[in-house]
Amino acid sequence: MEKDEIMNELSAKQNILPADVRDTTYHLTLRAVDPVCIKVRNVSLKVHTTPPIWETSPLHIWQRLRGQRPPRTSKTVLDNVSASMPSGSLTAIFGSSGSGKTSLLNLMANRMSLSRANACGTTTFNDNPDIAHIRSAYVVQEDVLIPTLTVRETLRYSADLRLPPPTTPAERCTIVEQVLLELGLKECADTRIGTTAHKGCSGGEKRRTSIGVQLLANPSVLFCDEPTTGLDATSAFQIIRTLKRLALDGRTVVVSIHAPRSEIWSLFDNVVLLARGAAVYSGSIQGSLAHFEECGHVLPPFVNPAEFLIDLAAVDNRTEALEAASNLRVERLREVWRSKQTVATDSEAESKREEEMPKREVGRFNTGTVKQASFRRQLCVLTSRTFKTTIRDPMGVAGSLLEAVANGWIRSREGSLYTASSLNGYLILLFETYRLTIDVRLFDRERNEGVVNVSSFLLSRRAARLLLEDLPVPLIFSLVFYFMVGYRLDAAQFCIFFVLSLLTHYIAVTFAAVAIGVARSFPGASLVANLSFTLQSFACGYFVQSNQIPVYVRWLKWSAYTFYIFGALCANEFIGPNGPEMGQFYACPYSNDPLDPACKQYTGRYIMESLAALLLRYNRFSIDIAQARETEGDPTNGKTKLASRPTEEARKVAISLDKYALDIQRRRTPWATAEIIQILRPITADFQPGELNIIMGPSGSGKTSLLNSIAHRLHGSMGTQYRVHGTMLYNGAVPSNSVIRSVTSFVTQDDDALMPSLTVRESLRFAAGLRLPTWMTSEEKNRRAEEILLKMGPRECADNVIGSELIKGVSGGEKRRVTIAIQILTDPKVLLLDEPTSGLDAFTAMSIIELLHSLAAEGRTLVLTLHQSRSDLFAYFSQVLLLARGGYPVYAGPGTQMLAHFAKQGHECPRTTNPADFVLDLITVDFQQADRELVTRERFDRQMSQIATPAELGSLKRQMLPFRVTFPLVLHRSVVHFWRQPPLVMARSMQIPGIAIIMALFFAPLKNDYAAVQSRMGFIQEFAALYFVGMLQNIAIYPSERDIFYREEADNCYTASTFILGYTAIEIPFEIVSSLIFGALAAFVDNLHRTVTMFLISAFNCFCIISCGESVGIMFCTLFSHVGFAVNVTSTLLSISTILGGVMSLNVNNVLQALNHLSPIKYAIANLAPYSMHGQVFHCSDSQKLVNGSCPVDSGEQVLQLYNLDKNGPINVMALGICTVIYRVVAYAFIKALRSHKFIEQWRKWRAQRKVSEA
Repeated sequence: MEKDEIMNELSAKQNILPADVRDTTYHLTLRAVDPVCIKVRNVSLKVHTTPPIWETSPLHIWQRLRGQRPPRTSKTVLDNVSASMPSGSLTAIFGSSGSGKTSLLNLMANRMSLSRANACGTTTFNDNPDIAHIRSAYVVQEDVLIPTLTVRETLRYSADLRLPPPTTPAERCTIVEQVLLELGLKECADTRIGTTAHKGCSGGEKRRTSIGVQLLANPSVLFCDEPTTGLDATSAFQIIRTLKRLALDGRTVVVSIHAPRSEIWSLFDNVVLLARGAAVYSGSIQGSLAHFEECGHVLPPFVNPAEFLIDLAAVDNRTEALEAASNLRVERLREVWRSKQTVATDSEAESKREEEMPKREVGRFNTGTVKQASFRRQLCVLTSRTFKTTIRDPMGVAGSLLEAVANGWIRSREGSLYTASSLNGYLILLFETYRLTIDVRLFDRERNEGVVNVSSFLLSRRAARLLLEDLPVPLIFSLVFYFMVGYRLDAAQFCIFFVLSLLTHYIAVTFAAVAIGVARSFPGASLVANLSFTLQSFACGYFVQSNQIPVYVRWLKWSAYTFYIFGALCANEFIGPNGPEMGQFYACPYSNDPLDPACKQYTGRYIMESLAALLLRYNRFSIDIAQARETEGDPTNGKTKLASRPTEEARKVAISLDKYALDIQRRRTPWATAEIIQILRPITADFQPGELNIIMGPSGSGKTSLLNSIAHRLHGSMGTQYRVHGTMLYNGAVPSNSVIRSVTSFVTQDDDALMPSLTVRESLRFAAGLRLPTWMTSEEKNRRAEEILLKMGPRECADNVIGSELIKGVSGGEKRRVTIAIQILTDPKVLLLDEPTSGLDAFTAMSIIELLHSLAAEGRTLVLTLHQSRSDLFAYFSQVLLLARGGYPVYAGPGTQMLAHFAKQGHECPRTTNPADFVLDLITVDFQQADRELVTRERFDRQMSQIATPAELGSLKRQMLPFRVTFPLVLHRSVVHFWRQPPLVMARSMQIPGIAIIMALFFAPLKNDYAAVQSRMGFIQEFAALYFVGMLQNIAIYPSERDIFYREEADNCYTASTFILGYTAIEIPFEIVSSLIFGALAAFVDNLHRTVTMFLISAFNCFCIISCGESVGIMFCTLFSHVGFAVNVTSTLLSISTILGGVMSLNVNNVLQALNHLSPIKYAIANLAPYSMHGQVFHCSDSQKLVNGSCPVDSGEQVLQLYNLDKNGPINVMALGICTVIYRVVAYAFIKALRSHKFIEQWRKWRAQRKVSEA
């Protein structure tokens, strides 16, 4: 049978126009693939729910220690699922949220870790269980894309990596352009992907780009997890139509999908319907309706079959009666299918399907074995991509160069050798570790797909940054540092210094890769990087001389790169490449003869032998430093009614937009001409209370931007400013920003504000405590949370954690429902919802819309955007604003009149067509083919010319709950969230004890010979390293906490005071315990001074320094949203404070002395030195004695005088404490100022007035 005949037959069966399929079958000129038949047999999955050790009660822990292991509990995710997916077919997996669709896909694709789960059953590909022998691709539910690349660049790089090696560059470019057309990405092809902070493509455009990336792999089997989530109805249809064409070319396509439109249903060949993890049907779509008809469920007329099946398999738990009835129905369907399903039936169906498929010649296909791109191509492509993303991240590059310049300007001979060998590399290590935690996500995905390997990834990073960072950073550092310190003007010596700096740089970035290899998250990776560097810094011989290091760890110096770098730098400075036998000769006050015994200690050879112990004595060797920059039970079971509460006056809010428009003014550089991008064209519309107001439009039409603008949640940046034109009125008056924030709740399109380690029930209860009024008791608030939990549907997963990218939790649809539930807890006057049904199955979407309609009927104003909606939802659309791509308004008025409006223009909606899908099709331009684009664009332009439009607020404010209510709730929630994340607990609890143990290994016990002077002062200097630990702990935790606070503060939940005090309250206990451990080891084990006073002083200094590091991290992570740049700036400032502390730099100019009074390190060293040195007596060997027979240093007091540290210890202890408090207050002031809406409004008014005066 010829292929065209088969296509016509399939089209006739599925009510698809033959031309619609035939004309574009060869649109994507991908090479043919081997057919693959998938068989899933008796697949089951059980997840262990036994809590980990850190969440186990003390009683159970004691039982475990006694060998009495508690019984393992588990949850069934998949239950005996069987299905067949013949080659050349498009199979859909249906089911409500949490039914196991994604889990089934992951098991089939062998992408699931089974460390805490048990799986049984088989999945075979052409009767082979090994998926590696075929070419497959997987479209994940989350978009993992590089934000600084455009859509076209993303696809081109993916094509270079994924298309089989025989393809030519011209073929790859052609296929990329075809994919852009096929997926409707033509108009945004040159738009950057973007991030939440820097807007780029819309959510739907990102989704289509992710699908395009996987299409380019040219797989035999394509798995798609929710490929239409976030897409409008028209785009969703185009995506599935593209997948159908790929299936007709012989590929096996398997998709999980929530709510397909009716036209999409006819494109599927097979369907697997899941209910609570079990299959209630698996087979052809033609047989599905007949099967359920036998079960007594007949498809009503004009109803989408997909929605009908999902409703049948869903459990409605809104009331006990509905839940019981739906449970009974689902159980009956499961039993019927279990008894009916047989392998023989499946085999017959497969045989029949294989006979219908066109016969192909084996020689036409690629082999099934995946052909990975060559190493050379991987290296070239990854290098080009990394180079482009690096230059488009100016803050990251600027941060690296800034580190080089700042460190280079520290002109201190005493600290120069340590700075050059260790500190400079440490700053690079921290920044590269942070960057890798971001970049490794894409690498992991591409490596799992077999398109890149480790060596090409690591080498490409260095090749791409060779001219941007790897050479400029060490070169700038060397040029500034070498001559500012005052090293000898010798070309050979400078070249050696530069080469050593370059090696230090490369070793640092390599160590960062090792840290990421050990732990993917920043808390874990930074712990590995910091402790390894601490080990390196001690082994190098600067803080403690090599012969002072205990014998059991002395061997480590041979494995420490800093030992070799430091030794080479010392030899380069004190001996020189072609220096004299005695080494370089420094200014001796007695004579100019290096052989003079009185000048022995002034020769490079002597200094090398004592390794700078005497160098620190003579102040004349130092040079001034130039200024430098730095589950609980469910008592009510969700079924109780909320107790009566005082009724609030039903004040309604009507929102009116009059010629409301939005554009972006963007400057790539401060001196560049501003670029104006229009987001929304002038809109005139009314959003009425008491009914649902719907904003509809395709991806990229500006729906989300309009909602954000109405909610006053558009925040510009240094290079981007949002400009609003026209007016927005609340009840005919212009509302202030405070009124808008207090009466409006906003449901965002993403679920980033959810804490991943909290359960669904905990998330709602904490939200209820923070948002509901004070007159409600805790029990009433919890009942309100249970009531909303029941209404929204996620009660079955109420005690499951939310989850994240690394922790599997509830499904995407369940997260969506939790986000909506949190916002409707407070019964807001105005509720704005951005895609509330995105990612939800058809049944749950219907339940959500019904709930929102009931909320609106109580007098609230609800405005929501929608991409896809089922046909029976259209009756709820009271007011509709229809936006076309580019922000053009097409219709604004009553939903009941919208179809009549388009009918007058000659566009009659068929009775069997979903009205929402119909109007979206009308205003969407189809870019897949030139002739279609011409027809649809002409229709679009015609619609633009016939736009239809319609013709005491302070009392509405919702008051924020007082501090006494919000603080305990925020603290309790943060404690639960923090304790359930072992990497964060490790980051806070292990850094300080780890450093203390390493210090004890190298220093304990501190001696009192001449070389111990350097070791003791080096030990005191190591307290400064704790400054970095505080910063690292902050970077690991604060950015995610900050983002959640920003969302909740915008909802008027609590203030910056509550946030900073809650953060501090969790931080302090860990710091106290860690500091006490550190103090005990320092005073008693390391022999700093074995007294209780020294123990308390050491612990207090440790606590204050860590706290100050955290505070500095808070300041810069609040000031800069770019965490990488914040890491650079913060670590550089901390390194400057470290060097100016008083041990590594003895003489500084007046300016730096004044600035140094702001540093806690100054006060820490100024009190640690007197407390530890007073009363110490030092001795020396005969070879170390001076001419007069005395030791160079014989008492602790003399050491203090040499270092200018003979200070008042108690005064400096008090100053350190005051400094710690001031740092945290300043950090709070940063948050308060940047999140103060009154401050921002005043700043904007001042800026506007300034522009007017200048004009």
